[in-house]
Amino acid sequence: MSRILTAAFVVMVTAVPVSAGEAVTYEKDIKGFIAKRCIFCHGPKSPTMEEFDRDKEGYKKKMKGPRFDTYGNLMVVVKGSDAGALMRRLDDGKNTKDGKPGNMYLNLGSTDAERAASLEIFKKWIGKWTLKKKKELSKEEMEAIKAPEK
Repeated sequence: MSRILTAAFVVMVTAVPVSAGEAVTYEKDIKGFIAKRCIFCHGPKSPTMEEFDRDKEGYKKKMKGPRFDTYGNLMVVVKGSDAGALMRRLDDGKNTKDGKPGNMYLNLGSTDAERAASLEIFKKWIGKWTLKKKKELSKEEMEAIKAPEK
């Protein structure tokens, strides 16, 4: 019982707080999460998406992914040249045929409950959650991806 209470407390303290009717924005909700959980591998010293694409394996060995230190850099994997990539990596697997979560899903939190809460915040921010790649997205699907900055 104490483990359950401890887990619940951790979720309440570490999950990004968002009220049910409140809009989720990059500045208010996502930026701090990225700074806390993602910046080690996706910080200002990480490669741009262009640089990363030229030497993916080399950067992966260095534990560096594409740079997510600004709204603009993050938008590349949300609604830019690599649209949908963030969603594919953070997805919990409930939207896939094989049921496997994305390779960054575990970074959403320390517990299943914390990861689920964080994922819901990202989904609310993005609007149209899709696992499609940019070339597979229709104009309407791209327009449904919101991810507001402010």
